[in-house]
Amino acid sequence: MKSFNIINRYIFREFLPPFAISLFFLTFVFLMTRIPEITNMVVNYNADILSVVFMVVYTLPRFLEFTVPMSVMISILLTFMRMSQENEILALKGAGVSLYKLLPPVLIFCFSGVFLTMCITVFGVSWGKLSIKKKSIELARSSIDAALQERQFNCELEDVMIYVSHVNMKTKALRDVFIEDRRTKGVVSISAAPSGKLIRLEDEQVYAIRLYNGVINQVDADEKSVSSIQFENYDINIDLNSMNKKNGKILKDLDEISLVDLIGLIRSGIKDKARLIEALMELHEKFSIPFACLSLGLLAFPLGVQSASFRRSSGFGFGICFFLLYYFLLAIGWSAGETGNYPPVFAMWLPNVIMGGVGVFFLVRNAKEKLVMPPVFFNKAALAIKNRFIRKI
Repeated sequence: MKSFNIINRYIFREFLPPFAISLFFLTFVFLMTRIPEITNMVVNYNADILSVVFMVVYTLPRFLEFTVPMSVMISILLTFMRMSQENEILALKGAGVSLYKLLPPVLIFCFSGVFLTMCITVFGVSWGKLSIKKKSIELARSSIDAALQERQFNCELEDVMIYVSHVNMKTKALRDVFIEDRRTKGVVSISAAPSGKLIRLEDEQVYAIRLYNGVINQVDADEKSVSSIQFENYDINIDLNSMNKKNGKILKDLDEISLVDLIGLIRSGIKDKARLIEALMELHEKFSIPFACLSLGLLAFPLGVQSASFRRSSGFGFGICFFLLYYFLLAIGWSAGETGNYPPVFAMWLPNVIMGGVGVFFLVRNAKEKLVMPPVFFNKAALAIKNRFIRKI
């Protein structure tokens, strides 16, 4: 019993270095995708360094939600690959230790990842996204340029949607402007113009968007009338104090509210079916993604153990393929769940069930000293792709 405890502690300690390295590397790679946006904020919107640091910190929970399960799988996979290649697994088997007796440190490590990821998904993600929205509004209020993202439908302003294909930061000139204004009750005004300009009024928080040679299409639901007006110059005033606010409060999306508020919203009864499905999907995502640490960890264990039985890099490549397959299934689950054709619990938890089931199957096969090889059709397809690629070269 004492020897088993020593072995379990040894294996658990071996998980930690590759986990820390993988987590740092993967999170850094994810952060690199934000570099263009951060550079744009600093150069064009005069954001100070402290604001940029805060934006990066607020973004981390969303990245860690995915990088922690990835790091758990990679650390287990690399640890057992090394032990297999250095014949440590063979020595343990020779001493009468079965693979099942090596499961405790794997399960403890996986559940530690589940707990860490669940803290991130339940508390960190909603806090980070809401904090990003607040900081973005704060930056946008200092300059409307930050609120007008090119080639995007900017909806931060309450009851106003603005689309601009290009913004000249120096001259404040706009190109291809489209504005939908719902600030007048019962009336929808859609203004479109090939060009325009931003003008700051005496109140620093109020801007005017001056449009040139455009048209206004106005729909009055109460009067049941439609009118179209052409103009040479037309000003639309924009109050930055109303950005993303309703009744003085910041509007929150479903992924920006806390778990308690989300459950309360679902229990209160949402009449809109699409919004109810989205809320249920968001709720199940907060718990299904953390349990990916368990399903992927159980899959990585037998893959790492059997890696010494064939090519050196096969175990790692096989593991990465299954990792990508998991997130592919998760994306399909999101798409299927949003249509309403499949229950949200089924759409969000099925990838975990599939990956965990495959991991248990591999573990049983390895414990019986049977190799787990890819299906025949997979090998034929890979060989065909390889031969076709060689012929092109």
